[in-house]
Amino acid sequence: MIGDVSDPDYTEGAYDALLLLSFGGPEQPADVRPFLENVTRGRGVPPERLDEVEKHYQHFGGVSPINALNRAIIEDVRAELSAEGIGLPVYFGNRNWYPMLTDTLRTMRADGVRRALVFTTSAYGGYSACKQYHEDILAARADLGEDAPDLVKLRQFFDHPLFIEAGADAVTAALAKLGEPGRLVFTAHSIPTAADERAGTEAEGGKLYSRQVYEAARLVAERAGVAEFDVVWQSRSGPPHIPWLEPDIVDHLDTLHAKGIGAVVVHPVGFVSDHLEVVWDLDNEAAERAAEHGMRFARVATPGTDPRFAKLIVELVQEHRIGAPARKLSAFPLAGCTANGAPCAPGCCASTS
Repeated sequence: MIGDVSDPDYTEGAYDALLLLSFGGPEQPADVRPFLENVTRGRGVPPERLDEVEKHYQHFGGVSPINALNRAIIEDVRAELSAEGIGLPVYFGNRNWYPMLTDTLRTMRADGVRRALVFTTSAYGGYSACKQYHEDILAARADLGEDAPDLVKLRQFFDHPLFIEAGADAVTAALAKLGEPGRLVFTAHSIPTAADERAGTEAEGGKLYSRQVYEAARLVAERAGVAEFDVVWQSRSGPPHIPWLEPDIVDHLDTLHAKGIGAVVVHPVGFVSDHLEVVWDLDNEAAERAAEHGMRFARVATPGTDPRFAKLIVELVQEHRIGAPARKLSAFPLAGCTANGAPCAPGCCASTS
């Protein structure tokens, strides 16, 4: 076993399913408001902010791409598992919208699943990116009771070679499409600065999430042969009086323009797929701001559609099924892997509250 999973009954190969667990998103206009209320419940987000975000979803017909993208990833993983001769069925569950995790676990139980591995669609540590998924697992199993399937969450993968290779190749392709040298800018989802400062061990100075994002950016840039880059943030959603990680990507484009930079390549390294926050914040708002400044703009593809992404997931599965070595490119310890929603290591992922 890897990470901090503790299970005396574990034997190699003792898993009978794989669950892809994600954020969720609306699939019709009527879903949008209840979905947003699920996402923000208990976080003190003002209604006017929900009104604004709802417009973003309605701009795309009230449908988020995320569920369809995750279903495509699942099909790729099924094909990769089959090619490797691994007979694991793959299930799909969400945190905030259907198929909800509890409903998926009921289906898995009815199908006879006793013990499953869980891949979450976030590469990083921190509360929303990692620990909250442990909480989701714990709550869903509690809803089902003692006969709920055992669930083991796979580890964080921000520094996995296949994740970095896919990102670097996508950067190279975006630079080629731009047709001229451009400033490379990495983005990830912003979080409250207080939450970032609390995440990670005291000896390391906290900031686990932002440090991991920077490390992933550094690794991608290095492999792509790019010496200079920036790391900025996007998609903040909290109350305006609470500080979040900055600068925002749109503000950063203003800064680059003031410095005379005429072309930019933006890589959403914090995201797995081109879901709504990527296509709205980058393909709309950031691209429009760049156009206002007369800046050439190219957005890097996310890795979810790259064939290496399914291979990455299967590699993580094999770390548990057969004890395959855990491949990684950074000095960060293996983390994010626990059983049945058990707590992470102390200080690993502090809550946003």
